[in-house]
Amino acid sequence: MNENTFDKIYRIVCQIPEGTVASYGQVAALAGNRRWARVVGYALHVIPEGSDIPWHRVVKKNGEVFGGAGSPGGICQTALLKKEGVGFKEDYVDMENYQWKRMVF
Repeated sequence: MNENTFDKIYRIVCQIPEGTVASYGQVAALAGNRRWARVVGYALHVIPEGSDIPWHRVVKKNGEVFGGAGSPGGICQTALLKKEGVGFKEDYVDMENYQWKRMVF
């Protein structure tokens, strides 16, 4: 069975362990193309309602949450990440300590 791009992205996102995050670019690289960071964002935007894909574990490379910390999406994402024990430095995820260490080969 051939896996489409969104399915690859969703499979990678589902592998991010609870209590860690990955950047859009990291997910893109693991899905097969380092240049798909925006595609990752779009794929997460169109996740079917009711899905258990942990979209909240994907952040910008600097640790910024979706839409910024003060946006409705950012507030929700921050709450979900904090509930999992992810640490923040001000309004940004502490990427040094909480970024998923899975490497791209």
